[in-house]
This record gives sequence, C-alpha cells and structure tokens, in this order.
Amino acid sequence: MQTLHDIAPLRERLHEHRMAGRSVALVPTMGNLHEGHLTLVDRARSLADVVVATLFVNPLQFGAGEDFGQYPRTLDRDRELLTARGCDLLFAPAVETLYPNGLETQTQVHVPDVSEGLCGGTRIGHFDGVATVVSLLFHLVQPDIACFGEKDFQQLAVIRKLVADLHFPIEIVGVPTVRAEDGLALSSRNGYLSPGDRALAPAFYRTLSRCGDALARGQSPADALAAARQALQEAGFRLDYLELRAPDLAPFDRNRHVQGRLLAAVYLGSTRLIDNVAVALPQAERG
Repeated sequence: MQTLHDIAPLRERLHEHRMAGRSVALVPTMGNLHEGHLTLVDRARSLADVVVATLFVNPLQFGAGEDFGQYPRTLDRDRELLTARGCDLLFAPAVETLYPNGLETQTQVHVPDVSEGLCGGTRIGHFDGVATVVSLLFHLVQPDIACFGEKDFQQLAVIRKLVADLHFPIEIVGVPTVRAEDGLALSSRNGYLSPGDRALAPAFYRTLSRCGDALARGQSPADALAAARQALQEAGFRLDYLELRAPDLAPFDRNRHVQGRLLAAVYLGSTRLIDNVAVALPQAERG
C-alpha cells in the first residue's frame, strides 16, 4: 500500500489507475481504525479494482468543546491494518493541505433538510463540516464508488443527498453496522468509555432493539418511544435524542410508512454514543 500526504502525487497516481481503466472505491475515515472501518475496506475491495482510504481528522466537523484535540491519531497502526486488508492507497493529508487558507474563510457545503435535527440539532455545523470535507475528497479522488457505515445513518443520508444534488457520478454504498459481541456498535470513541461505562454500554442497543420489537408487535410509536426513553434514563444514560424517522429521515407518518429507522444518541459520562436500528410496523398500520 502506498501512503500519500499531498494532493499532486495523489492525483498523479489516480490518473495512472484511470488511464489503465481501473475502477476506484473510496473509504473516507478519521483514523483510529477498528473492524467497522475495515469492513468498509472489505466491501470496497469487492466492488472496485483500486481501494483508496483517506485518514483525516477534520476540524470543520468538530464543534466548540468537542474532542478534536483529543481524537486519537494512530497513523502507523492504521497503515498496518489497511495494508493487511488489501487497501491500495492511503491519503493522509495535513489540515493545511486540505485547508491551505485556514478554516475561517474556507468555502463550506451545506446540505439542507436531512442535516437538520437529530445529530444536526445538537452538533451545530457538524454536517456542514462533513459535507465540505467529503466534497473535497470526492473532487480529489474522483471515485466510482464510496463506502460509508450505516452506524452514522444521518451522515449517510446527508452524503446521499449531497451526491444527488451536486450530480457527483459516484455510487454511495451503505455498509451495515459492525458490532461487538455484546451488541455495542463499534466506534473510535468507545475507547473513551471507563470500564464501568463500557459494561453498561450494550444496554443502549438492547433498548433500541426492544423498542423496534414493540413497534413490530403493534405498539404505538408514542408509547414505544416513551418506554425506551425511560429505560435508557433508568439504565444510566443521559439522552440526547431518540426518534423514529422514515427510512429517508423524513418525519415518520404511521399512516404512510410501514418501514422506519430508530435513531438515538446518548451520553455515558462524557462519551457520546450513537446508534440506529431498522424497524417495521405491522401491515395493518398502513393508511
């Protein structure tokens, strides 16, 4: 695997691949890789001739008081993991490389509607930062395919709309959430959890799953969500949000939708966890 830090050699190398007729798949990451990231690489490997991973801790998507300075930088380990999974090219630029004129005057990309509420309601400006850096990476790599995890389901929706609205000729592939044996969704931020909080954390996914089961049995969304919120709080989580949305993140309407997505964010101590599960209401709920 070749590791590049600058734009010119990245473009040169990718030009060689395109001239040879090779397809390119992109896996954007912020590093500190785990099996969830590596599953994205595996999926990309199955879909394209050349797999490009990017490693960039993007300051634009961190708000005031968030963990930009503390976010783990593990380039050497990440490089070893990517090499073992068959990644062909790693692009790991410095902040000054992608944003040479500084952050204050950087052109930014805003994706309306799907970026509002949920994580966008708490992390103001977060998805503008995501959309901006993803647009830059799409422009620099020009992939045929890009793979993103479904754990960050709202992010996936933002990127799908970004690609559709700006006519990027890129297929966006959502990859199912990878979980630990106890059900906790893999995340780089899980490493922030204390041993006690890590033992409690799997109750997050269990509660979402039970809420989904209640909806499938015909319990009203209002009652199922209220019970899940109470269960999370009683288990020791501080709730940010728990909502039922349509699969495209539009407001859920039980007269129109029989498929939905439960999305939630909670805090354990100072660590913020997100997760989501697909849900199905009984056929009788159709309007």
